Amino acid sequence: MKKWLKRIGLTIVVLLLVLIGYVAVFEFPKLELISGFSAKSLASGHFIDNRSVEQVAAEDNDIDLVRLANLTLNESSKTAVADVFGFKRRTALYRPGLGAMLIDDTFDQKAPYLAPKRVQPELTAPYPYGNGEAEPVKFENIDYERLQKAVDWAFDKPGEKQQRSRAVLVLYKDKLIAEKYAPGFDKNSKILGWSMTKSITATYYGILEKQGKLKISDPAPVAAWKQDERKAITLADLLHMNSGLEWEENYSEISDATRMLFQSRDMTRVQAEKPLTGKINSSFNYSSGTSNLLSGIIRQQFNSHQEYLDYWYSALIDRIGMYSMLVETDMSGNYVGSSYGWATARDWAKFGLLYLRKGNWNGDRLFDESWYNFVRTPTNGSNGKYGGHFWLNAGGRYPAAPSDLFSCNGYQGQMVTIIPSKDLVIVRMGLTEEGVFDFNYLFGEISKAIK
Repeated sequence: MKKWLKRIGLTIVVLLLVLIGYVAVFEFPKLELISGFSAKSLASGHFIDNRSVEQVAAEDNDIDLVRLANLTLNESSKTAVADVFGFKRRTALYRPGLGAMLIDDTFDQKAPYLAPKRVQPELTAPYPYGNGEAEPVKFENIDYERLQKAVDWAFDKPGEKQQRSRAVLVLYKDKLIAEKYAPGFDKNSKILGWSMTKSITATYYGILEKQGKLKISDPAPVAAWKQDERKAITLADLLHMNSGLEWEENYSEISDATRMLFQSRDMTRVQAEKPLTGKINSSFNYSSGTSNLLSGIIRQQFNSHQEYLDYWYSALIDRIGMYSMLVETDMSGNYVGSSYGWATARDWAKFGLLYLRKGNWNGDRLFDESWYNFVRTPTNGSNGKYGGHFWLNAGGRYPAAPSDLFSCNGYQGQMVTIIPSKDLVIVRMGLTEEGVFDFNYLFGEISKAIK
């Protein structure tokens, strides 16, 4: 009997050691992702949109495992700190004009830094071309009852937590025809667009090309590629996400994407260091690293860091009156063009309207129609679902909506949707992805409300 009990005890010890070893090797490193996400989310949510610690914890950080993080906010140092049971502590620092960023132990929080110099003349015209109140308007060809029913459907009833929309806004023929917000949010609330920021980043290539400063057909100016086969990768290949470069976009594991967003000091370099694993211009592979590489290439177009910082606002964001928008930077002062753009739903809609009007903002042409056509051209290998840093409906992703629909998409169901055939822009901000939230129904019903 004693021998048998001894064997059982030994087996239990071995199993425990195996379990501890597994956790140490495979799970413990993930705690840094949890604490990094949590600290960054709190610093950005609080200092950009004035959300409380409680609101961020209950809503923005209401994700499996992320809920484990312990959060601390320091108003005086403008920092947020998170850890998981005391392990893997991470700090996020907020700086005016640059937003919040995760920092490491070597980062000097007191060092001087550059911030964008923004010029924002008063825009008194009615929304959307100005920042005044939207003019009330009634169109005879709109079924307003069906439209409002679709918008209302996107939101939870009291006590529910299924749809989790924060904002839905609809523009038709340059007019605001529907707008609704969840409790705690309104037209002034700044909401993170996540990967919708990729479409913002790409737009600078259309603007720079119109200004004669580059051609997207040219090879990407990456010094490390000049001596190998990567030298054949063009800017267009990067914009179409079919460069053939290695990349793993996985947010539930330690991956290229999570290492970049939560550990890298310079996010623009991560993708550039990857080898070719696919055929150039034939291997669609969605990559946040590519978008940040493109941000770094934009920086190369200027003689100074200050010019780069200013250009993002003067050439696009403030130029079309998106005064609420803030694009956050990494520790090296690069805009995180993959993920970290904040704006109100109304300002996100302005960006959609710019594309609905093919780059012509109320008489001011930002990019040529050729760029508009480029972003809507399906990427080789994407089965009609992706273009030039925009998602497409050419492959029938939303069968209830028109096939010419194209959109900026972000994590947790952020979307700016442009439907040229219906003269529509639809913005939806929230906390639920496709599969939980029925975007096909929303876009289909709103489209069908336009006769």
